[in-house]
Amino acid sequence: MTVAIDRATGKRHGDRAPRPGLGHRLRHGYRKHWYAYAMITPVAVVLGVLVLYPLLYGLYLTLTDANSLNTARTIGVNHIDATYKFIGLDNYQDILFGATAYDRFWSHFLWTIAWTAVCVALHYTIGLGLALLLNQKLRGRTAYRLILILPWAVPTFVTVFGWRFMLADGGVLNSFLHALHLPEPNWLEDTSWQRFAAIMVNTWCGVPFMMVSLLGGLQAIDASLYEAAEMDGAGPWQRFRHVTLPGLRPVAATVVLLGIIWTFNQFAVIFLLFGNTAPDAQILVTWAYYLGFGQQPRDFAQSAAYGILLLAILIVFTSFYRRWLNRNDQQLAI
Repeated sequence: MTVAIDRATGKRHGDRAPRPGLGHRLRHGYRKHWYAYAMITPVAVVLGVLVLYPLLYGLYLTLTDANSLNTARTIGVNHIDATYKFIGLDNYQDILFGATAYDRFWSHFLWTIAWTAVCVALHYTIGLGLALLLNQKLRGRTAYRLILILPWAVPTFVTVFGWRFMLADGGVLNSFLHALHLPEPNWLEDTSWQRFAAIMVNTWCGVPFMMVSLLGGLQAIDASLYEAAEMDGAGPWQRFRHVTLPGLRPVAATVVLLGIIWTFNQFAVIFLLFGNTAPDAQILVTWAYYLGFGQQPRDFAQSAAYGILLLAILIVFTSFYRRWLNRNDQQLAI
């Protein structure tokens, strides 16, 4: 192989210039993009204070036996120093494999998975059905949209408290069932009915978001695709299956992922509907709150460990979910 050499510099034309050092690259990037760094610095500081620091501190607490009896506190004019100890991964061992692991973690984990799957399935199914109806040319379509979006616009605590009043023993729902001579469930006392009521209330709160998102996706589908499918003899079901669902795929993938994350961490509905009176209807996030703030002594270490486990579960699920979507997209592109 022949290599050309520049006689003036003695350098070979085939050689690459040495890569600048890290410090030089950082200085060059700062001089070139200083305005962008100045714009994102306030956001980075706020995220560091509100997200990163609590996360790191919570991770540290999971490695200790901290609770409300051994943490630093002030009583009147007396300051009591912290006496909790570093215990490593014992909290995770106790939560996942301890003697009470099923009652304290796995039973709530299984219920959280079932709660998330059922709620998101109902959100998507009902939301898609309503979006398909509102995408048609109907008289008063704008009024229907406003009415159907109200459950999402009303603050969650107002909605949940309204449902709690309706589900009480002498509430509207049981009074209606009594008038029809039908059984009156103990919505707020019996475990099975508590879970059913929680799914019902969360579905009421979550359907409008799914409906609005899917309606936007439907309106973005090119109408010519439906015309071409109809000319080819495709019926309503075939047009829905081969045109509507593929056209909604980008929007549906995103809103389903958001729905899973929000439902998995849905604190407000369970807590406001039952408080601490329904231990078997608690999902992981509300059970973590109960351990840290709803009992005495308050177990800060185990509560923080539940939070880290929740974060890990969602990170693993999200990574597999995105890989699954990318693999399906590649198969469709072939």
